[in-house]
Amino acid sequence: MEQSATDRQVGVDTRPDAVVARWPLSGRSVGRARRELRGTLSAWGLDHLTEPAELVLSELLTNAVRYARTPAGRLVETRLERTPDGIRIEVHDANDRLPQMQRAADDDEGGRGLALVDVLTERRWGVSSRQGVGKLVWALVG
Repeated sequence: MEQSATDRQVGVDTRPDAVVARWPLSGRSVGRARRELRGTLSAWGLDHLTEPAELVLSELLTNAVRYARTPAGRLVETRLERTPDGIRIEVHDANDRLPQMQRAADDDEGGRGLALVDVLTERRWGVSSRQGVGKLVWALVG
């Protein structure tokens, strides 16, 4: 099945050890980014990291899509970088507000995303401001 231009990620830059893509601020982008991640991990021979890496990417990108509150037409960027031990996942958005890990009550339907990232990455994740506007949230898997 052929994808239309609106179904593809926008602005892909592929290098041997890094893949950068820009995505519309839409929930559909999360599934597309996961597919990109699976293909990248397979190409790098890191299939064993697929499940935890997909969960981490999904949580970080979903947070950016939900909470970035950026002007219409802005994109969110993902960067996948091969590391000696696995993969570094980055999500860049144009919002300066830094995410905070929350304590979710047992009956809360959300609020566990960063706690899940914390466990899956063995606390190897963080947030930093970018030059100009926005932030990047990064996590190491592997």
